[in-house]
Amino acid sequence: MALAGGTLALAAPSQAASVTPSAKVLTGSHPSWATAKADQGAVSAETVTAATVYLAGQDPAGLAAYAKAVSTPGNAAYGKFLTAAQAKAKYLATPAQIQAVKSWLTSAGLTVTSATDHAVSVSGKTSAIQKAFGTQLHQYKVDGKKVNAPTKDAVVPASVSALISGVVGLSGSTPTVQPQSVSVKNTIASGAKSSDGLATTATCSDYWGQKAATGGPLGYTKKTTYDECSFQPSQLRQAYGITASGLTGKGATVAIVDAYGSSTMLADANQFSTNHGDKAFKSGQYSEVVTPDQWNSEDLCGGPDGWAGEEALDVEMVHGLAPDANVVYVGANSCQDSDLSAALANIVDNRLADVVSNSWDGLMHSTSGDESAAQIAAYEQIFEQGATEGMGFDFSSGDCGDNSPAAAATGVNCDSTTTRAQAAYPASDPWATDVGGTALAVSSKKGTYGFETDMGTLRSVLSTDGTAWSPLPGAFYFGGGGGTSEDFAQPWYQSWTVPNSLSHTLMTGAKSKTAQRVTPDVAMNGDLYTSVLVGMSDGAPYSEGGYGGTSVSAPEFSAVQADAIQAQHGRPIGFANPEIYLKAGSRAFTDVINKTTKPGQEPLNAIYDAGIISGSLRVRLVAFGRDYGLAATKGYDDATGVGSPTEAYLNSFRYGW
Repeated sequence: MALAGGTLALAAPSQAASVTPSAKVLTGSHPSWATAKADQGAVSAETVTAATVYLAGQDPAGLAAYAKAVSTPGNAAYGKFLTAAQAKAKYLATPAQIQAVKSWLTSAGLTVTSATDHAVSVSGKTSAIQKAFGTQLHQYKVDGKKVNAPTKDAVVPASVSALISGVVGLSGSTPTVQPQSVSVKNTIASGAKSSDGLATTATCSDYWGQKAATGGPLGYTKKTTYDECSFQPSQLRQAYGITASGLTGKGATVAIVDAYGSSTMLADANQFSTNHGDKAFKSGQYSEVVTPDQWNSEDLCGGPDGWAGEEALDVEMVHGLAPDANVVYVGANSCQDSDLSAALANIVDNRLADVVSNSWDGLMHSTSGDESAAQIAAYEQIFEQGATEGMGFDFSSGDCGDNSPAAAATGVNCDSTTTRAQAAYPASDPWATDVGGTALAVSSKKGTYGFETDMGTLRSVLSTDGTAWSPLPGAFYFGGGGGTSEDFAQPWYQSWTVPNSLSHTLMTGAKSKTAQRVTPDVAMNGDLYTSVLVGMSDGAPYSEGGYGGTSVSAPEFSAVQADAIQAQHGRPIGFANPEIYLKAGSRAFTDVINKTTKPGQEPLNAIYDAGIISGSLRVRLVAFGRDYGLAATKGYDDATGVGSPTEAYLNSFRYGW
């Protein structure tokens, strides 16, 4: 997902009547992988291509400026949010502008398939695409496959050039996103038959250090205990001060965006809640916006079944930590950026929520295509519009540490198409709240807060004869995302908190003359081996299992934001980052720091024991606080941001500090 040269800023419409519009080259619409060497010839004349043309709106610069002003404490406009209708009338494309773009596209022979205030989607044969966009479509051989792409950057005519920010879809290979969660039960490989000192039935601790495991490797650590059992919502509420605050999210609405949708979500969430002593959704408290007749790209995206666990996790985490908040699930029609951004646009255009939780992410730079400036502009228009309306967007930071190829070689939830160490997108966008991961240790079965370290685990597997662990001290397996972005300049709210050593050092090790955006912003529990329970059926008998990932962290924080909105009597928070960084270093956040067991500086570790399954003992040794390329240090860091929220964070909204 690519954008060079800092934050994307679109030029405002010209104020000089004497300036004559000219044709506009849509830079980046011709992908870098579409080289002359890879060219396989022209695309068939009968091939139908679908594309999305993004609209610049009436005043892009004005939208960005007001979004900043309304989000920054101390500014005269702070908290003076617009209604969705006001934002639309002032900043988005007018009906006449939308019609002008539609007329240009249809005059070229394309069919308009949908049109909103943000985008016009079209489809048509090769000749019509080429006529509209002033380029040819050829096939290119990429990674052994033939993929369509324009031979040069697309060009739009002068008559509509000021109305358009970009186009996506002309290239057949575009980035997709993936859920940032993994189920523990799905990541257990075949293990050992038996081993002295280790249980033969599944064993876990009710709290950190409760049950000793005597079968750990000698010399690796002085003490090994069984891993904590998967957390229930009540334990998380206790650990993060929600229970003590008495807040429940009443009066706030959280939207959750994933791909597709589960037909059993409400029933599953209600059963999960009542199974664990919590309240089911009240009538009308949960709603869905899904359009199954428009679902597409299911093979590419894993289909509804592939996203069902993510959806259940997100809904149940939000409801668990903010049980009285309204929840609206908005299912995108695929995992591709154009459909996900359309789902987000629907939320802001209709002001469906106060907080939007997104447990998915992709790469800026990938062998299957970099993220285009056009798509980033589309996302940022939505984020900025949401900010003017008092809406915040939370994104999971990812589960692959620094996303480097080295991390992807062993990481369980990594994207193998990564080309270098990088921060994920959209989480790293300056207008998003990037939620990183921690590993939470509780000191009682009730969920009393013990400590946190960064979300990063090394994993060793017990040999089949039960005599050896491999590898030691363990291979990188799972970690929270973060790091310094090469693509976005440092936003105003980070300048007073983020160390220069981070903001001026790219993840490749290169030094940057300019300060850059660093992620994450905040963090909450998400490690796979400090997992949370999730219940789901989706066509199968209802069952519960442990899930981990920053897909857990993002809805946790969205729920905390709903609780905070209740604390300030229903007044929206909006874009949260300026407020977060003003409170950095205070008691509002726990400063998460990597911990060791000392005195030998051994890592914190535990035995994950699933017992005997299919005749094999499935046992793993896990070392915590070992993220790949990132580290939790004192103060702001690139593994956990400013830290994890506390009861004091919630009370700061109640008492206005």
